[in-house]
Amino acid sequence: MHEKTLAELAAGLRVGEYSSVELTRHYLDRIAQYDARLNSFITVTAEQALADAAAADERLAQGETGLLTGIPIAYKDIFCTEGVKTSCGSYMLDNFIAPYDATVVSNLRDAGVVMLGKTNMDEFAMGSTNESSHYGPVLNPWDTDCVPGGSSGGSATAVAARLSAAAIGTDTGGSVRQPAALTGLTGLKPTYGRCSRWGMVAYASSLDQAGPLAQTAEDIAIVLGGMAGFDAKDSTSVDHPVDDYMSGLEADLKGLKIGLPKEYFGDGLDAEVAEAVLQSVRVYESMGAEIVDVSLRYNQPAVSAYYVVALAEASSNLSRYDGVRFGHRCENPQDLADLYKRSRSEGFGAEVKRRIMLGCYTLSAGYYDAYYLKAQKIRRLIADDFRRVLQEVDLIVGPVTPYSRLPIGQMMDNPIRMYLGDIYTVTANLSGLPAISYPVGWSQAGMPIGAQMIGDYWREGQLLSVAHQYQQQTHWRQMPTMFAA
Repeated sequence: MHEKTLAELAAGLRVGEYSSVELTRHYLDRIAQYDARLNSFITVTAEQALADAAAADERLAQGETGLLTGIPIAYKDIFCTEGVKTSCGSYMLDNFIAPYDATVVSNLRDAGVVMLGKTNMDEFAMGSTNESSHYGPVLNPWDTDCVPGGSSGGSATAVAARLSAAAIGTDTGGSVRQPAALTGLTGLKPTYGRCSRWGMVAYASSLDQAGPLAQTAEDIAIVLGGMAGFDAKDSTSVDHPVDDYMSGLEADLKGLKIGLPKEYFGDGLDAEVAEAVLQSVRVYESMGAEIVDVSLRYNQPAVSAYYVVALAEASSNLSRYDGVRFGHRCENPQDLADLYKRSRSEGFGAEVKRRIMLGCYTLSAGYYDAYYLKAQKIRRLIADDFRRVLQEVDLIVGPVTPYSRLPIGQMMDNPIRMYLGDIYTVTANLSGLPAISYPVGWSQAGMPIGAQMIGDYWREGQLLSVAHQYQQQTHWRQMPTMFAA
C-alpha cells in the first residue's frame, strides 16, 4: 500500500480496497521497522492513530467521499497537537504537552486525516540540515550518510521512506522546499497568509508558513485544500477564497510564460543541478510553454537581508522561554537572573543560541538602523523586483539548493556556508510569494535533484497544475528509496 500516492490511497479507501485501520496499521508497522535508522519521528501516536482510523472508517461507511478521509499523515513537531508533546526539536520544550490543536491540525482533522505522529526537525526550525535537533539528526533515506535538509527534514524523510502518505512542515526560508528537493518529493510553500499560523510555534513571524510535503503535485493539491483557509484567531491570516486545487490540475500550458533568472545559474551552483533544472525547462517548452530570460536584480543580498530579519524576529519570539511560564526550568535557581540564565542556557542548543545573539545584536541601539532597517528596505526591493518580473511572465523556475547531497556534519562547523545554501529559497519568504519544489532528475551519486517554481500571490493552483503536468510527462517522482521498495 505504501507504494501508492496519496491520491491512489484515497481512491482505494473509497472503493473499500482496504480500510483506514488497515492502512494506518501498515504505516505504523513501517515506522516501527525503519524509523530507528532514520530518526524521522519524535513521537508516534499509534493508539490515537488507530482510533482516528476507526472513526474515519465509520465516516467512509456512511458514504463520506472526502479525499483526505482515513489518510495517515504526520506533522512537524512545531504544530501544537492537543494532548501530545510539541517539542520543536528542543530540550526547552521536551516536557511540553500542547493543550490545543493548531488550526492547520484541526482543519485536517475535520477533513478526516489520521495523525501518525510528530516528526523531527531542526531546533525551533533553525537550520538547513536537520542536525540541530535535540533528538539527533534525521537521515536521508536515499543515502543514510546524508541528511535530508531542514528544518522540515523529519517530515520529508517520513514521506520519502513511505512511513507516511504525506506530512506537514513549515517554511521560513525554504524549510519545506529544500528537504523536498533533497529527498525526491514535492513540497509547497503557500502564499503568506494562505494557511493559519495559529498554534504553529513561531520562529520568524513575518516569514513562517505551513506547507505540505508529498509524492506528487496532485497529492499536494489534496492536502492544501484541507489545510488552507482564513482563521480569525491568526492576525496574519488573509481572508482570500480557497481555490479548488484539484479542478485546475489539467489546465493547458500553451502560451504559459516561464521566466528563467540569469542570477540563479551563476557561481556556486552545482553543474548537475543546473543541467537538471534546465532540462526540466525544455520539457515545459515541448509542452507549449514559452521560456523567457529574466533578471532578479536583488537576489544577491537576499540571504543577508533574510537572516537579519529572521534572527531579529527569532530573538523576540524566543524571549518567552524563560523558565517561568512553561518549558525547561533549571534546578534550584539562586535568584531570578540565575533562573533566566541557566534555564535558557540549558534549554537551547548551540544554533538557537547563535541566532538569538545575532538577532539581539541587530536590534540593539546603534545597530537597528544599520542592519534591521536596511534589511527591511532590501526586502521591499526584492518584493518589488518579483512584482516587476511577474508582470512579464507567469512563473519563475530555478534551482532549490546549490547541491544535491548533504553529508552528515558537513555544514555544522560552517554556519555561514549553511546559511548560503538558502540563496534560492529565501526570496519567496521575504516577498510572501508561493513556491513549489518538485523532482527533476538525479545526480551521478544517485541523489534526487529538485527544481523550484515561484508564482504570483494566491496562484498556488497554477503552480500545482504546471508541476502536475510535468510529473505526467516524466518519471522522476516514481523512483523509490531503498526504504520504500
